[in-house]
Amino acid sequence: MPASDLAIVELRCYFVRGRNCLLVRGKFSDLYMDYYLHLMQHGLKHEDPLDTMLKDAITGLTLHLGSRPHDESSAWTIHLHDPLLNLFVTGSSRPPGRVTGRIFTEDVRDMGKSLFIAQTTRHGESPRQSMIDFQGADMLKAIEHFYTQSEQRPTRFFRLPDEDFVQISAEPDADIEWLQGLTDEAVLALDKAEQLSLLETRAYIFECGCSVDRLFPMINRLPQEDQDAIFADGHADITCPRCGAKFKAPLMAFQQWQSQQKPSA
Repeated sequence: MPASDLAIVELRCYFVRGRNCLLVRGKFSDLYMDYYLHLMQHGLKHEDPLDTMLKDAITGLTLHLGSRPHDESSAWTIHLHDPLLNLFVTGSSRPPGRVTGRIFTEDVRDMGKSLFIAQTTRHGESPRQSMIDFQGADMLKAIEHFYTQSEQRPTRFFRLPDEDFVQISAEPDADIEWLQGLTDEAVLALDKAEQLSLLETRAYIFECGCSVDRLFPMINRLPQEDQDAIFADGHADITCPRCGAKFKAPLMAFQQWQSQQKPSA
C-alpha cells in the first residue's frame, strides 16, 4: 500500500511546566487499522494475548520515538520466557515516521528469562545497544522498566479510552513523586490541572517499506546450495524479518537482480 494511503497517527509532545516532565500522546486506532490490513494482506493472524502484546510494543516504540531526536532510529527485540516468543519492533522519525513489527513463535531459543534488547542508531554516531531482564508479559510495563533501568528516566505509560495512549517521562529535576502518583483519571484531566506547553507534533504510519528486491540481499548472502534449495520449485517464499510480510520471488527475478549487482566491465 502506498504511504500516501496509510493512516497517520499524530503525536503531540508537551512539556509539563512545574513538573519538568515530557508528555507524548496520540490516538492509535487508525494506525491499528493499517496493522490489521497488513496482517490480512499477508495471511497473518495473532490471537490474544499475542496481538495485544505486539500492538502495545508498537505503540510504546512510537511514543518513545516521539520523545527522541528526529534523526534517531530504534529497534527493540523483546524476548519472553513465558510464553516463549520474540517480539520485534522498529521505527524511525524521519518524516513521515514509520513503525512496524512482528512476532516470532517458531525456533525461538529459550534464554531462561525475559529480555528487553534495545538498539539505537543516530546519524554520525555508533549504534548503542542495551539489554535488561524484566518480569511479566505487559509490554507497556516492560518498556517502563527499560526506561528506569537503561535510560535512567522514570517513565509512565497510560492506556486511555478510544485507543488513546500517553507517555510521561521525567526530565532533569522532575517531580518524581507526582509522576509516580499519576492515575488514568489524573492524566485525562492534565490539561486542566497542569500547564502544558506544546513543543511539537510528529506524524507516524505503520509501514515497513519491504519489497522483494529489498529482501534479495538476504538470499544472496546464503551459500549457493542453500539458494538452490530455496528456489527448487522455481520460486522462493520469502518472509520479511521486520514485519512478517510474505513474498513469492521467481528465480528469474532473483537472477536478474543478481546481474544488476555486478559491476560493469
